[in-house]
Amino acid sequence: MKLADLPKHAVLLFASFLALVPTLFMIMTALKSDEEYAVDKLGPPDTVVLDNFRGVLVDSPFLDWMQNSAILVIGSVLLSTVVSCLAAFAIARMEFKGRDTLLAISTSLMAVPPIVMIVPLFVLYSRLGLISTYQGAILIYAGLISPFSVYLLTTFFRTVPNELFESARLDGASDLTILIKIVLPLSAPALVTLVVVNSLYVWNDLLIAIIFLQDDAKRTLMAGISVFQGRYNNQVPLTMAGMVIASAPMLILYIVFQKYFIRGLMAGAVK
Repeated sequence: MKLADLPKHAVLLFASFLALVPTLFMIMTALKSDEEYAVDKLGPPDTVVLDNFRGVLVDSPFLDWMQNSAILVIGSVLLSTVVSCLAAFAIARMEFKGRDTLLAISTSLMAVPPIVMIVPLFVLYSRLGLISTYQGAILIYAGLISPFSVYLLTTFFRTVPNELFESARLDGASDLTILIKIVLPLSAPALVTLVVVNSLYVWNDLLIAIIFLQDDAKRTLMAGISVFQGRYNNQVPLTMAGMVIASAPMLILYIVFQKYFIRGLMAGAVK
């Protein structure tokens, strides 16, 4: 490492440290007893205590909340990915009137805050009987994450060489066959990026979950955590153990697909 690069590395290390401090504090606190936390709030635990995690999993409906969130994540991300693949392929590789306008409208929807759609959606869902249903919430989440998905996939599909499409059409392949057997395998980094980003969005959302899933049996993890914090407000280590468990699935998802995630973020940047 060159001497001139030391200041840059120092800044990056400091920024990384600041980003990791909340996570380290959360984990260290979750491993303390209430008595130890009362004596030392910032230091590492003298003795690792796992009773907080056992209390979260056994004495609260945390696993049910996680299951509800997982249903919404899987359903909405799967639906959005399928629809976005079809839409992005049509926009990127098919010639039809209004194609660019359609992409512009879809992209502009990313700037619309979800809160402005709450009232009309709630009125519509009340009339259709979709309040407190998984399918209703999945449709909303899929609609919210689709504009970004269409934009990213359109950008990536346009980088696929035209020669591949021409060769496939000469062999008699249909557009759907080209999409499934050629484009999608080449688009694995972009697809993984969508899965990770969209899963994080749905998993961490609170607004839609509170308004459209009012049944306690269908309470999501983020909505449940708000109740959990109020109930165990004086038991900080127990609360932090709940935060660690809530963060673990998405952290594991990101770590597993980190390589593809970074490549997907760069999709379309260089052709």
